[in-house]
Amino acid sequence: MKHLFYTLSLGLLLFSCKTETKKEATITADTTEKIVEIDMTKYPENLRKVFDAHGGLKLWKSMKALEFTQVKPSGQEITITDLKNRKAKIESPDHAIGFDGQKPWLLNKSNVEYKGYDPQFGYNLMFYFYTMPFILSDDGIKFSEAEALTFEGVTYPGIKISYDNGVGATPEDIYVLYYNEDTFKMEWLGYTVNFVPGIDTKELHFRRYSEWQSVNGLILPKVITGYGFKDDKPTTPKAPNVFTNIKLTKTAPDQSLFDKPEKANFVN
Repeated sequence: MKHLFYTLSLGLLLFSCKTETKKEATITADTTEKIVEIDMTKYPENLRKVFDAHGGLKLWKSMKALEFTQVKPSGQEITITDLKNRKAKIESPDHAIGFDGQKPWLLNKSNVEYKGYDPQFGYNLMFYFYTMPFILSDDGIKFSEAEALTFEGVTYPGIKISYDNGVGATPEDIYVLYYNEDTFKMEWLGYTVNFVPGIDTKELHFRRYSEWQSVNGLILPKVITGYGFKDDKPTTPKAPNVFTNIKLTKTAPDQSLFDKPEKANFVN
């Protein structure tokens, strides 16, 4: 479960350095507007309608950078990702993690022990949750119908997502996107977890999407809430993840932003 959120489970990190000179999250100007050509026929009709309900896949593919903020007990956690090469950086007051395109890294900025998810998975964990449903347009994904989910008397049709062999670190991962059958907006994500020790790798975990917000013409979530689960069904909600200060642009981030700082360490 390391490609859709490198791929996933729950919770994260990071912000500014006391001993290093801070690199600003600057944007590299790119005035060249490229026409985005997409073969929509490779996606099932219901998924195409989900993409359209969220602003359209063509518009999403024209974007180059995404930034969002979450408030954690340690302070603000700011995530910025290059949408084309998937380089990433997450900063909080005490730590920073990132991915330079080859390896993930961790920077300790204080004496506070780092307790986040392994940076191998954590640098893009919430990014993948947040960029649903558009992240499901990545190469190497297979689609099929899934059994509908019924929760509190409402039924949500499902689209099952699996992977070609060799795609990601755990191609056995399964995801299920559940959508509102009237609006086609995404409502739930079900997913298996294969990289966290001691977790049943076949049972579906759940996150619910709500309070959608429009950002540059795309409909992105403000709130994603994890749920308890039993027998492949969600049970009770947990503390929500709230996303603010969303920046979605057609200009690429300064690539030096993702370089490992001198005092950081690469993570194997």
